[in-house]
Amino acid sequence: MFPFSFDQFCEYLKLSRIKESTLKYFEVGGFPEFIKTGRLELLHQLFDDLLLRDIAVRYGVRDIKSLKSLSVYLMSNVSKLVSGNNLRKVLEIKATSTVMEYFSYLEDSWLFFFVPKFSYSQRKQLINHKKVYSIDTGLVSANSRSFSEDHGRRFENMVFLHYRRRYQEIYYFSEKQECDFVIFDRRGLVELVQVCYEINADNLQRELGGLWEAMRFFDKRTAILVTATQEDEFEEDGFLIMVLPFHKLAG
Repeated sequence: MFPFSFDQFCEYLKLSRIKESTLKYFEVGGFPEFIKTGRLELLHQLFDDLLLRDIAVRYGVRDIKSLKSLSVYLMSNVSKLVSGNNLRKVLEIKATSTVMEYFSYLEDSWLFFFVPKFSYSQRKQLINHKKVYSIDTGLVSANSRSFSEDHGRRFENMVFLHYRRRYQEIYYFSEKQECDFVIFDRRGLVELVQVCYEINADNLQRELGGLWEAMRFFDKRTAILVTATQEDEFEEDGFLIMVLPFHKLAG
């Protein structure tokens, strides 16, 4: 179901697992045909084919224009919070229920994933905004209508895919501050993960703060902050945050 993982990407191109390979994977994504040819139109065509063949035809969607507008909007806003009601207004779709139906079609077709906010209440999980992620960062680069080079959001998408290959139960945490991923398996909480393309003086306290808060909330003594190339660690009151570059995380 998934495009190439980082490991598969490196194996396919005979690359070492180093930071330069991370940056290449970040730009290219994991679809083998695009990796081989570099032809951007392949990713445009794949996106259109998924919408028409796998969704519109399969589910009998008649308003293909709205379906595509929604999908392009989501591609342009990966790693952001979305809700059916807000998108109904933005895209002028007649009913929130229609947007939610489209969400389910897009997720069933593995084009997008919608990550709920963590709550012990299932009702709150259902009504809160969800964060949206795409199946591939190359697909995002090719089909996004965003005019800004937001490396941070696409990098978060890439890290999400790394964990989604291994775990199905992933949430975001948001109280006073935010932690990008709260990951569970059958045994319980597995990992708390924050994602930051590049740590600097302007964002360090914000990125750490969301993790410290989540660690105390769940009483988890270790957590991970994933970056593109940086490595470090931070300790506070017996809690440890390990800063890892993506190529080491993926190993």
